[in-house]
Amino acid sequence: MNTGLYNPFKHFDFLYKKCFLSGNTFNSPITQVPLLPTWLLQQAGLTGEEQIQFLDESIRSYNTLVIPLNNEVNEQFLNPLEEKIERAFDKGFDAVSAMPELDLFNWIGKFLYGFIYIEMHAALRKEMTADGLNMSQSLMMKFANLNFMMQNLYTSIEFEDFTPWSIVVVELADEKTPFSFRDEINTLTFSLKMKNFGIIACLQDNGTNKRYHGEILNEIKGKKLTAEQFEELTARFYYSAYLFNRLPEYTFMPVEGTTYIEAMPLRGNISKPLFDVWQHKIYAQVLENFWKPWGYVKFEIIKDPNNPMSFFEKPCLPIAG
Repeated sequence: MNTGLYNPFKHFDFLYKKCFLSGNTFNSPITQVPLLPTWLLQQAGLTGEEQIQFLDESIRSYNTLVIPLNNEVNEQFLNPLEEKIERAFDKGFDAVSAMPELDLFNWIGKFLYGFIYIEMHAALRKEMTADGLNMSQSLMMKFANLNFMMQNLYTSIEFEDFTPWSIVVVELADEKTPFSFRDEINTLTFSLKMKNFGIIACLQDNGTNKRYHGEILNEIKGKKLTAEQFEELTARFYYSAYLFNRLPEYTFMPVEGTTYIEAMPLRGNISKPLFDVWQHKIYAQVLENFWKPWGYVKFEIIKDPNNPMSFFEKPCLPIAG
């Protein structure tokens, strides 16, 4: 696929020798940038010693997670974005919800793609071949497309009459919500909560998950969510992202210094719905994981098989198959 943009998956450039975002586009040196920026750790009240487990079961502390960035890209494009996000996060929900979604997409994309980069690096260090990585072509295409789209940070890219993402920002009732985040790499789904706001994002669904949950999103508009409600809403998005059965495809058209990205129709020639059938039993398993802090178990959640437990007045759940 010739997009005119840097494609790290072409030669598996995950060895910290090139900029993770721009490759060799710029001539300035490479610097190692913290994946979790210092300002975020400070606002979250973290030390950086907190740990996270990766797919290879290795456990690493936050302050050891770095990504390679070209100095020019970092100083001229990424740092200004970080500063905008920092100011908004410092002020809370009103400022975060007012941000352009493209800024949130780029920042969350850097965050999530950074984890992908680290996972890929760990796999390559084991001297696996590309085939040995056991990664499907469709997954590589999804990751590459995310990287292409994030390159709008330093080059001119236009999304033609669509947005690749679903992003939801909600206000939380607890104004001192501790920082935490989740991600699901295969579906490019991410969520974060801290202070008085929460963010849920599906980075490559062309807005489909947000439309899918339109009824409940309209129901909660302007309302502050309890911790249980936010986790319930997040569980819905993670489960629907799993049910989303299309691989979005795009055409890339470089014209006079600008790359225009057009989304191919998701329905194509396939007659089945965009989402597989919602199963309340499986959803209850997902929800049990999100509600662990409160000790709710699947049996309790699914006590009524047709109406799973909910903290919303009008649950607005899809009809189970």
